[in-house]
Amino acid sequence: MRSLTLTAPAKINLLLHIAGDRPDGFHELVMVMQSIDLADTVTVAERREAGIGLTCDRPNVPTDASNLAWKAAELMQKRFPDDAKKHGGIAIDLQKRIPMGAGLAGGSADCAAVLVGIDLLWDLGLTQVELQGLAAELGSDISFCVAGGTALCTGRGEIIDPLPELDSLYAVLAKYQDLPVPTPWAYKTYRSEFGPTYPATATELDRRLEQLRTGAMMSAIVRGDAAAIGAGLHNDLEKVVLPHYPKIQQLRDAFAQTDSLGVMMSGSGSTVFALAQSLEQAGAIALAMQNKFSDPTLEFWVTKFCHSGVQLVNE
Repeated sequence: MRSLTLTAPAKINLLLHIAGDRPDGFHELVMVMQSIDLADTVTVAERREAGIGLTCDRPNVPTDASNLAWKAAELMQKRFPDDAKKHGGIAIDLQKRIPMGAGLAGGSADCAAVLVGIDLLWDLGLTQVELQGLAAELGSDISFCVAGGTALCTGRGEIIDPLPELDSLYAVLAKYQDLPVPTPWAYKTYRSEFGPTYPATATELDRRLEQLRTGAMMSAIVRGDAAAIGAGLHNDLEKVVLPHYPKIQQLRDAFAQTDSLGVMMSGSGSTVFALAQSLEQAGAIALAMQNKFSDPTLEFWVTKFCHSGVQLVNE
């Protein structure tokens, strides 16, 4: 039976602004997302049995219909029933390197890889825009994970505008194994604390969105100004996550004392990262942090920015 193996890179946020409320109950977001070379390996294969089978090398990852990778396969079977009948069931295997509950879009990246993998496996010939449209039906970060690179992400995060590549920068990541942050909790808490400050009218919201879309970070990326990118890092969710999770605040404070371009929490957490301009600088930052913390549950990764999302490894 035919099979394909793909890499599914994680992402970090260089910018995360919550602009206000949407009629559908979600938030209007203005984000800059960046792919990094910390990646899961996803294998998608035909199988003789009907339906979907999912395996994973991490026992704490669900292997049923609650997993986004499963949902991606299910969506493709429903959307392309003739092809599903022709090719039979789908077997998915996840080899995880991206930690869970980390604000790194590990589940979204796996989901995107399954969409791309089935498109190739069934020879559907879908365009990137079509794949991103399917991805948007499943979650907010998945559309970005399909193409990856550096992008301005708006709406719920599903509207993707590519930005100039930043593949010469590095990020040192730190995350406690036993400290996830539930994304729904983070956004709900932000709304409860800061909802009164949201724009009151559609006109005010549009004005706010335009300000955020054309801010200093976008200018820094266009110029390729690493120092300005580091100085411009911003994440609104830090306002609610850091006070509730002192260990994440401690990580951030410790990173801030290193020789980095800038420090921030990614997404809703719990990963904190520091930017570096070279592998040597990133390695020095990681070593300084490892010497400061002796907790065996605290993990570090030295990663490089990359200019693509899901990639085919072999078939």
